[in-house]
Amino acid sequence: MTIATPTGLRVLVVDDEPPAVAELAYLLSRDPRVSSVRTATDGEDALRVLKNSPVDALFLDIRMPGLDGLEIAALLNQFATPPQIVFVTAHEEFALEAFDLHASDYLLKPVRSERLAEALRRMTPASAPQGAPEAGPYDVIPVELAGVTRFIPRQDVTYAEAQGDYVRLYTANSNHLVRIPLAVLEEHWSATGFARTHRRFLVRIDAVSEARWESGHLTVIVGGTPIPVARRHTREVRERLSHR
Repeated sequence: MTIATPTGLRVLVVDDEPPAVAELAYLLSRDPRVSSVRTATDGEDALRVLKNSPVDALFLDIRMPGLDGLEIAALLNQFATPPQIVFVTAHEEFALEAFDLHASDYLLKPVRSERLAEALRRMTPASAPQGAPEAGPYDVIPVELAGVTRFIPRQDVTYAEAQGDYVRLYTANSNHLVRIPLAVLEEHWSATGFARTHRRFLVRIDAVSEARWESGHLTVIVGGTPIPVARRHTREVRERLSHR
């Protein structure tokens, strides 16, 4: 089935429950950022649609017979230009695995219209003008708090600190331990205002309130916390601070 509107994102909804497919397709078709909505009822059906009809984004259920949503996402990541993926599920426990597969967002059923609108806002249609910002795989980080998955936008993070195989993300009011290598965050966030200051630290440059030069060493202050700047990063950090 295809629902079409004038311009915007080409979307494929994949879910083995017909009422869920119909409701999500309807909500998506009402959004002016969406140009067409195709639907599929299982993984094999979805791959058939993708073979014949290019899409910009998939809204994927996770638990389905045959190929499940995570397996479909893993296959799509092998494409030269994979479509963006939003998981839509009743299960919170797959969030970390979903973002390891570079999901753009993770929506819990029943889907609220405002959360759906936020997921669409992060996406850029294939027809968007060159230079338009694109949503990245780590623009939102899922964290577990007392059995509940919360989502931390990248722009809320003031700095990140490596702790073994994990990273602790600091915001203005909280901190969260996530299993993402600091080097991966640096790769995805360096073009969005973050800079590596030290082997253990990645800092959002516009969150720096003060820079101190003492005994030949640079230290930056973020939210009252002093963060060291290694000698090999000093020049870049100073340049980034002077041009922010």
